[in-house]
Amino acid sequence: MSKALVPSHLLVPAGTGSLDAYIQEVNKIPMLTLEEEQDLAQRYRDHDDLEAARRLVLAHLRFVVHVAKGYTGYGLQLGDLVQEGNIGLMKAVKRFDPDREVRLVSFAVHWIRAEMHEFILRNWRIVKVATTKAQRKLFFNLRKSKKRLGWLNMEEVNTVAHDLGVKPEVVMEMESRLSGQDVGFDLSSDSDDDDAPRVTPAAFLQSDSDTPEVALEMEDLESHQNSLLYEGLGQLDERSQDIIRSRWLTDQKSTLQELADRYGVSAERIRQLEVNAMNKMRASINA
Repeated sequence: MSKALVPSHLLVPAGTGSLDAYIQEVNKIPMLTLEEEQDLAQRYRDHDDLEAARRLVLAHLRFVVHVAKGYTGYGLQLGDLVQEGNIGLMKAVKRFDPDREVRLVSFAVHWIRAEMHEFILRNWRIVKVATTKAQRKLFFNLRKSKKRLGWLNMEEVNTVAHDLGVKPEVVMEMESRLSGQDVGFDLSSDSDDDDAPRVTPAAFLQSDSDTPEVALEMEDLESHQNSLLYEGLGQLDERSQDIIRSRWLTDQKSTLQELADRYGVSAERIRQLEVNAMNKMRASINA
């Protein structure tokens, strides 16, 4: 399947700003019902209908983003992970058999993750050192500067930093790198090496999240609930909106008395307004 099936801006997000716009755009693409998915998959399999394949890919781009967010701990750009995952999605669509009575998302997740895993293996390094002149100096001098085995305490960190002319944070980072050890990526559990670590990096690639269908449903449910919340909020008068936002939707929540002082009324009046606003929003959501 060619990348030309899908617009390039929906396959190759680049940069933080455009990535945010990309995520917003793919989240606007309607999800497919079971019947729609089956029809499109059969049209592509039986008649090489490229438009059907394109619609299958587009409808699942949001799921690729969801999976990619689970692998951001490897220091790689989310946009790159999404791009690799999209390739896996297209491979999955090409091989999907609608007669197997399984949703495409359940089948595609394995192909999406496989592409992301390969990308991580190509680019991830357990230890990266000596990237600048100052780091190279620190790398070759840190070990002999240590007075004992084990981690440096803060006093030793400051002493080393002063002697080598670098910041304490740089010493701590390099100490962390030097204290790490290379391990086999997919070391088997029955390895004969007694000193081999029991947990390898490969173990961390497996997601502990729910099944793909459940995860996507929960994400859509949360998005739907948020939409209803802000719709209900938009029906309130300006003062009630401010009270709800100040009391529930900000990190620094205001007290009843703070809002009472702001509007020149009693704290009890603010409480009444809050209750009335919540009831109106609840009625709007349940309508």
